[in-house]
Amino acid sequence: MAQYIPTLDYYSGCLPILCTLYASSECYFGINLKPMSKPSEASYTIMPNMGYFEFLPHDPINSVLLSHDSPPRLVDLVDVEVGKEYELVITTYAGLCRYRVGDILRVTGFHNSAPQFKFIRRQNVLLSIDSDKTDESEL
Repeated sequence: MAQYIPTLDYYSGCLPILCTLYASSECYFGINLKPMSKPSEASYTIMPNMGYFEFLPHDPINSVLLSHDSPPRLVDLVDVEVGKEYELVITTYAGLCRYRVGDILRVTGFHNSAPQFKFIRRQNVLLSIDSDKTDESEL
């Protein structure tokens, strides 16, 4: 998403771009407590009343920190660490159970014990041209 900010600034004449909520069709995840911050600096605070949140540790170099022989080791909301990246896993009131959203998030801090995070990219998004595979983070 960050790669589009300069283009949006150019065509909008540098109008403020507000980033208020982080959500999907499944659930609201977080709220930006500083909506007037630059989109590249947007940080969202988890809304723990919207569902049960778990996190799958993610290693940007080796993809997911899992072996295919063992089940995933999920991290609870209270156990995430600042600076680490995770894939979001939610259980919603509507009945989704341990749904892997596919978003990679980096924990940036805490607000009243609720983790704050920055959206990094989508999991498993590849541009494939000939034999070259380019990940979204490399664009």
